Amino acid sequence: MLQHVHILTLTHRHAKLKEIGNIVAAFEADGQLRERLTALRQSGKVDELFYLSTCNRVSLLFTTEFEVDQDFRDELLPGQPAVPAIYAMEYFRGMKAVYHLFEVGASIDSLVVGERQILGQFREAYERCRDWSLIGDDLRIVCDRIVLASKDVYSNTRIGEKSVSVVSLSMQQLRLRQPSPDARILMIGAGQTNLLVTKFLKKAGHQNLTVFNRTQKRAQSLAKGFTNGRGFALDELENYAEGFDVLIVCTAAAEPIVTNGLYHWLLAGEDSRDKVVIDLGVPADVAESTVAGHDFEYIGIEQLRALAEENMGFRREEIKRAHGVLHKHLGELETTYRQRLLERAMSHLPEEIKAIKHTAVNQIFAKELGKLDPEAQDLMLRMMTYMEKRCIGIPMKAAREAVLG
Repeated sequence: MLQHVHILTLTHRHAKLKEIGNIVAAFEADGQLRERLTALRQSGKVDELFYLSTCNRVSLLFTTEFEVDQDFRDELLPGQPAVPAIYAMEYFRGMKAVYHLFEVGASIDSLVVGERQILGQFREAYERCRDWSLIGDDLRIVCDRIVLASKDVYSNTRIGEKSVSVVSLSMQQLRLRQPSPDARILMIGAGQTNLLVTKFLKKAGHQNLTVFNRTQKRAQSLAKGFTNGRGFALDELENYAEGFDVLIVCTAAAEPIVTNGLYHWLLAGEDSRDKVVIDLGVPADVAESTVAGHDFEYIGIEQLRALAEENMGFRREEIKRAHGVLHKHLGELETTYRQRLLERAMSHLPEEIKAIKHTAVNQIFAKELGKLDPEAQDLMLRMMTYMEKRCIGIPMKAAREAVLG
C-alpha cells in the first residue's frame, strides 16, 4: 500500500545539526525554496512533494514511480554544487515512510519528545506546499491523517506532560545566567520560535527588547508587549550601536547572520565576556568563527540536544501508548486510501450510465418513445432516471463495503 510514497530525511538522531543545516541552506538559499521545489516537481522526477524543515530535521516526502537511488538524489538540486549530506539522508518507502511522519507529527521523533510545536510546524509546511501547488490528492490524504493521528496522541496520552521545548530549554539556560529584568535583550528574527521566546521573556519580567526582522511590522509586533520594546527592519542592524546583554538569534537565513564583523559592531565597545548569545537557527545564525573568536556564554542547538536527552525518562511509557494510537491511525489511513482509489476508479460510472441512457432515449428507442403519449413518455423517462441513480449507487455501495470488509 502506498508504495509510490517515499521520504528522504535527515534528523538529529543520525546527523550533526550542521549537516541538516547544509541541506536546508541548499534548498532555501536566496529565498528560492519555492522555485527549487517547483522545478523539482516540474522535472517529472516527483509527482507530489512536501518539504519540512525544523530546528532538528529536514524531510522530503514525495510520490514517484522512479527508483530512489543515488542518481535520483543527484537530481534533487539540479544546477547546484553537490551537498554531501543529501547522500546521508535516511530513506523510507510506503507505509514506513508514512509512519515516520506519524512519529514526527506526534513528537515521538523530536529533539524534545512531547514538544507540540512540531505539529504546528508540520501544518504550516503543508499549507505552504499546498499553496505552491506541490500537494496532490495522495499526499493530502496522508498529511490529513498525520494531523489527526498527532492530535489523538496529544489528547489521549500524557506524552505532552512536563514536556520541555527547545525554546524553554534555552530559556532555562538563560535563567541560570541570571540576567536582570532590565537587561538589554537584542533579538534578530521574528518567526514562530522567537515569538515563543518573547512569551518566556515576558513571564520572566524582562522589560527591554529590541527586535530586528526582515519586515519591520513583524518586529514591532513582537516588541510591542515590552515596556521598552522596539522593532526595526533587518537592514538597519548594521547601524545599531547601543550594545546588548543578551543576543537571541533565530532566522531562516541560509548563511550565518552574526559574523565576526557584525558581532564586534553590536558589542559597541563593551566586554564580550559579559554577554550571553542564544542561537536557535538551523543552519546556525552565529558563525563558527564568531563563537571561536570571542569569549561569551554561547547557547546553541547542539548544547540543547544534550539537555533534551535528560528529559526522556518520564515519557518512555507514554511513547509506547503513542505508538498504539499511531498504528490505529495507520490502519485507518489504509482504509481511507483504498476508498479513495475506489472512488477514482469508479468516477467514470455516472457519466457512462448517463451516456447509455442518452443513447437509449435518443437513438435505439427513439421511434418507440415518439409513439407514446406525453404522460407515458414522462413516466418512462422518470423510470429510467430512477434506474440510472440505482445503477450508480448499488455498485459503489457494494465496492465500498468490500473495501471496509
